[in-house]
Amino acid sequence: MLATSALCALSIAGAARAQTDGDLVEEIVVVGSQIEGAKVTAALPVTVVDSAQLANVAATSGDDLFRSIPQMGDVSFNSSYLPNSSNSARGDVGSVNLRNLGVGNTLVLLNGRRVVAHPTSRADENLVPVLTYNTNAIPVNGLKRLEVLRDGAAALYGSDAVAGVVNTVLQDDFDGLTVEAQYGAAEGTHLREGEFNIQAGRNFHEGRGNISLFANYTNRTSLNAWDQDFTSSSDKTPLFVGSSYAGNVTLDDRLTASPWASLTALTAVRQNGALLTSTGGVFHIQPSTNATCAAQLGGGICLATGAATNSATGADRNLRFDTGTFNTSVMPELERVNLFLTGKYDISDDLRAFGEFGYYTATTHAVQTSTTNLSSLPIAIAASNYYNPFGATTLPNGQANPNRLPGLSVGPAGVAASMAAYNFVDVGPNRVDVENEQWRFLAGLKGEKFGFNWEGALLYSKATVEDTSDGISATALQRQMALATPDAYNPFNGGSLDNPSIGDNRPSSQAAIDAIRVKTVRKNTSSLALADFKVSKVDLFQVPAGDVGFAAGVEYRRETQKDDRDARLDGTITFTNANTGVTYANDLVGSSPSPDTKGSRNVTSAYLEFAIPIVSPDMDIPFVHNLEAQVAGRYESFSDAGDVAKPKVAMAWDVIDGLRFRGSWAQGFKAPNLEQVNATLVTRSNNRRDWYRCEAEVRAGRLSNLQACSAPATAERRSGNPELKPEESETWGVGVVYEPRFIPEDFGRFTFTVDYWRVKQDGIVGLFGGGNAITADYYARLNGSSFANVVRAAPTADDIAAFAGTGLAPVGQILYITDQYQNLLPQEARGLDIGVMWNLRGTQYGDFNVNFNAAHLIKFYRSPSPGVAELIAAQAAGEIDPTIFIGGGGDLVRQDGRPEWKWSASATWSYDQWTVGAFTQYVSDVDDTQLLDSTGTAWVVDSQLTANLYGQYEFTEGLASNTRLRVGVRNLTDEKPPLASDGYLGALYQPYSRYWYVSVRKSF
Repeated sequence: MLATSALCALSIAGAARAQTDGDLVEEIVVVGSQIEGAKVTAALPVTVVDSAQLANVAATSGDDLFRSIPQMGDVSFNSSYLPNSSNSARGDVGSVNLRNLGVGNTLVLLNGRRVVAHPTSRADENLVPVLTYNTNAIPVNGLKRLEVLRDGAAALYGSDAVAGVVNTVLQDDFDGLTVEAQYGAAEGTHLREGEFNIQAGRNFHEGRGNISLFANYTNRTSLNAWDQDFTSSSDKTPLFVGSSYAGNVTLDDRLTASPWASLTALTAVRQNGALLTSTGGVFHIQPSTNATCAAQLGGGICLATGAATNSATGADRNLRFDTGTFNTSVMPELERVNLFLTGKYDISDDLRAFGEFGYYTATTHAVQTSTTNLSSLPIAIAASNYYNPFGATTLPNGQANPNRLPGLSVGPAGVAASMAAYNFVDVGPNRVDVENEQWRFLAGLKGEKFGFNWEGALLYSKATVEDTSDGISATALQRQMALATPDAYNPFNGGSLDNPSIGDNRPSSQAAIDAIRVKTVRKNTSSLALADFKVSKVDLFQVPAGDVGFAAGVEYRRETQKDDRDARLDGTITFTNANTGVTYANDLVGSSPSPDTKGSRNVTSAYLEFAIPIVSPDMDIPFVHNLEAQVAGRYESFSDAGDVAKPKVAMAWDVIDGLRFRGSWAQGFKAPNLEQVNATLVTRSNNRRDWYRCEAEVRAGRLSNLQACSAPATAERRSGNPELKPEESETWGVGVVYEPRFIPEDFGRFTFTVDYWRVKQDGIVGLFGGGNAITADYYARLNGSSFANVVRAAPTADDIAAFAGTGLAPVGQILYITDQYQNLLPQEARGLDIGVMWNLRGTQYGDFNVNFNAAHLIKFYRSPSPGVAELIAAQAAGEIDPTIFIGGGGDLVRQDGRPEWKWSASATWSYDQWTVGAFTQYVSDVDDTQLLDSTGTAWVVDSQLTANLYGQYEFTEGLASNTRLRVGVRNLTDEKPPLASDGYLGALYQPYSRYWYVSVRKSF
């Protein structure tokens, strides 16, 4: 590690390379200016990741690549986020989050033009649906370079460019044939990855035309939960032994819903005068070895009164279900194809036709844990159920019911029940298959007329996702639980007696399981249609300091998005509870109703840009070797979000040759995405602790503290808002670029950069939040009131008994929480970027290239909404328990995915046919806000330093000529992702350690 880090110690993506590495590099940079041939990017902080650095990163996906850039924030679209929920974006997907300002605040371009959004949303930290550009749809092995404009650029590129712009430039204009094969494996796991790449191209018509093709095929096996200790169990307690957090109950994430059912009979049931259920009819199934059995059911299981006491100190803690029962997929099995075709033809000396065709498809297969029911969809268990211990005395065929308990207080017809908490472990894990597809067509013309460069193009791109997963039909389940035969589904048989929290070796019959299984399908589509025309002239007119550059353009685009939910979720197929007669808008066990959502918008825009020289070197002005400015403005008209106009100003001042100060100021905007505007009622379920009921448990002495309380699934009803306004932003930054001219060329070329930046955003779309709502209700009820957005059932007899003697007014269970997307208060982020580059070529020892790039997050403060501010103040005053996490505002530096420091370094040495490359990356520690001690102090997720290394040899003679052999390793020292409450922090780290690979490339 030390050797590799030392090799990189001067070091990725040289923050000033685009501005300072000579004219050649400046000419190839696309991002930052619309003036073709201008050098105004001297005033802008641009990161360029070139082919040498791409090789050092050794990324096998766009997700790998984007994580390597320090200015990129956490990756919230990943395989570890809600993999068992069809409400999440699953499959082959990664996200873009520059400056950690949030998904959707970074614009992604492909060869200078917009990319279609990934059509499946997920909830961000503000609990609103956000859309991203899928980084895994970018063909990493087909990249020529990656350009990152670390500056607000809405005035140049329009909506979404609040944090900056990422431009991916693909290989083109190729003449020949190159094939490459690579094989890699993550050490100590089942993850294996094979790739095959083809690059082919041909010049024709005496070089006036070219057609180039890049093709990639990737096949990857899954990374399994059992491969590593930090993913093998949902109980993370053993991983924290020896720390001050050892024994913290929040580390035990085993599910309270298990094959040991908690049920509710329609009436209280007694046996020979003794209660078998609570007065409210509640009872549960447990092993006979657990305490307080009320009645034996045979086979080593019994019935116990009331709900299972599976809290931290409860006697039924062993009944919690460990999802590690199933060897689930941490990363899914993957098959990916990426094709990209470019073409150009010079019709005349000043007219060129060009085009692009892109196709991406990825199919993933994953194993996820079994289905758990939700209290928001109560399912009846008929009195006729063959296994119901409170069932009918006589079965329909006239035989005596073998499973009815004797001496019951209910009549011969028996009594029905309903499911309170149950996990269908015997049905098995859910298999999830996701198919991603993305198309891109572009055709355009460019040329020169009257000294102006002009270009126009038509673009159409479409993305689709089809997510197919196993499920359970509530209607079929209820029907199967009404059967009076052994083929009835049996929720009364418990799970495994050997280890109650693992598996279910007492399953229902296969016929019962087959009868309730269904396949559910979610189909999402998004599209982008774009037409643009732009003109530019590098020398529109002259001023004393030189030529004024100019660019102008118009653009029209149409964006669409559609979320087509399965018929069992969108209300097409409903479910009616047999006990109550109430009809529900969904028929899928374990999922909340989700109506279809669709929306579209049309956007018309126009922009202007000027590159203005103010002082030139030949003017010989002291301390002003060169001074130039960029001035730009853009107007956009949205069919659904109104009109906006935003300016941008940037300046570069060379004090002397080699010392440059630069600065920029810009306003920006981000239109609310189509789902935020058009969603109707969206119900989501999250595990939430009901603090008020937990307080009663503590006061009654049944729990030692609030954190020991269980966190049941709670329904949250969220709704879109067509009145949402665009999020506004203001960005400014200043920096210095220093290229010491006094160092002899024999020692190479050095570049040092430092850039300070600040972004302020207003009107960020968010929610008050379900967790905050429960806290507000807790605080209000402690003070004799309530919070209207938390809707509760009337207290039952059991509820009244549970609150007795606590001094608290009894309440019922939470039915649901209501919320609506809204424009919230502002946030401000500030930081520092540091870059160093050293380049030495043509020595007797070979060529050397070293780059260093660091990002320091100084401030990230989000102003809390008035309601959240009231909760924060109450907690500071000691009126709310300090262990309750209040989200939605405050200082967010070091919270979860926002480390203070991220840096990376890249070094390459080439000598004759030999090349050695190294890459090292550092991420500083962060606070895990999901794991708090008794004082409210968060667990610290440690920092991490990793290193990559590869060596390659180019064969130049014989049959092996034009062949390259490369052997490399990522994460050389086998560093595990730092420990977090979920095992690892998927938004910051990949869930595996050392990765070996070998590749062979042959050119013809």
